[in-house]
Amino acid sequence: MDISTFYALFSATCFTLLGLWWNVLQLNSTWIGIPEERRAVGGIYLTFLLPALMGLFAQVGGTETPTVWRASFIAVAAVGCYSTLRLIRVLRHSSEPKPQAKYVATLVIYLLVAFIGAYPEVATAFDMRPVQMEAILLILLVVVGHGLVWDFMVRRPPGGGHVRGSDT
Repeated sequence: MDISTFYALFSATCFTLLGLWWNVLQLNSTWIGIPEERRAVGGIYLTFLLPALMGLFAQVGGTETPTVWRASFIAVAAVGCYSTLRLIRVLRHSSEPKPQAKYVATLVIYLLVAFIGAYPEVATAFDMRPVQMEAILLILLVVVGHGLVWDFMVRRPPGGGHVRGSDT
């Protein structure tokens, strides 16, 4: 598959997932009223929005002007790192068990995205183009995002209830 086609489909998919998440939130509006829940909801929101934005920048920059996608990936990954660190800090002080490992994985992936953007020559060690390696990292980011959605939905089922002892 052409990398430009991949990023076009990838961005559209991420924006679709973002729209589906909005629908879930409309059905469970009580989550937004609780500050800690709102932060978790926002973290999930960003796991779909930021990769979608990176995919759009990759399409604009393409392989002809790699500076565009590299700079944007670094900037967007920095936003992802900052927001994930903030969320981890908030969740660490909570008495309720949280999906900390998934948030740490999200942070690591954002760091790798920024690192490859800054040092694209690393990708050649894996016999890949940098924009391809970034694509794999973005796929992993969306996979982790799905895990966060699953964890959130299982721990906080529709209707605003909380499932105690659910360690998924």
